[in-house]
Amino acid sequence: MEKEFSSTVKIRFADCDPIGHLNNVKYLEYMLNAREDHVEENYGFTYEQYTRETGCTWVTIQNEIAYLKEVRYNSTVEITSKTIFVDDITAVVELLMKDENGVVHAVFWLTVIYFNMKTRRAEKMPDATLEKFSQFLVEIGHRTFKERVAYLRLQNKSK
Repeated sequence: MEKEFSSTVKIRFADCDPIGHLNNVKYLEYMLNAREDHVEENYGFTYEQYTRETGCTWVTIQNEIAYLKEVRYNSTVEITSKTIFVDDITAVVELLMKDENGVVHAVFWLTVIYFNMKTRRAEKMPDATLEKFSQFLVEIGHRTFKERVAYLRLQNKSK
């Protein structure tokens, strides 16, 4: 079973700063759009559909991003996503933006809570949802974002 998903995108001129580097906020947009596509293609639902059917959704409570190497206009990058932590309320997703040689340009950890739209409170995920997320769980061997960034910087040096 595939647990890490990927998509390829081309970096657009309008998303870059005057010197041709991808604008920092645009990394987030590209990565979040990729994750939304990955969930729909591999988990079998859209966030909008899930919220309409259950009255619940996932709300971002923390973003951590490290820019390891600039991304330039007209580049083609691969964006991967995987769930690296899940419990009954919280999940953490790791997204990587890589070039064709596997060099990681950015790493992004997205932490979300399961949230009931009607009560406006976090709550436990239903067993079926938790089980689905747990099936896609990937162990990465790093407990903190700082450890992960250091590891990826070291990996980039060997490429």
